[in-house]
Amino acid sequence: VKKKDTTKWSEDRFNKIVKEKSNFIKKVGYNPKAVPFVPISGFNGDNMIDNSPNCPWYKGWEKETKTKTTAKTLLEAIDAND
Repeated sequence: VKKKDTTKWSEDRFNKIVKEKSNFIKKVGYNPKAVPFVPISGFNGDNMIDNSPNCPWYKGWEKETKTKTTAKTLLEAIDAND
């Protein structure tokens, strides 16, 4: 979820976007729990490579697999992609 800096890193806004996108992902036949959602700011580099202090509420994501992959950054999400 990009441009989180423009919403002052709102947890409520992030959760709303995750819910909306999860519904769409489910409608097209994918498991939304297998899709990582990471709040990022590409402009500032937040949560791209390193954890950002701007969203202390974000505890990371857990990919629903046999190994329960977890991560907090976009780079980790890309690396965890099967």
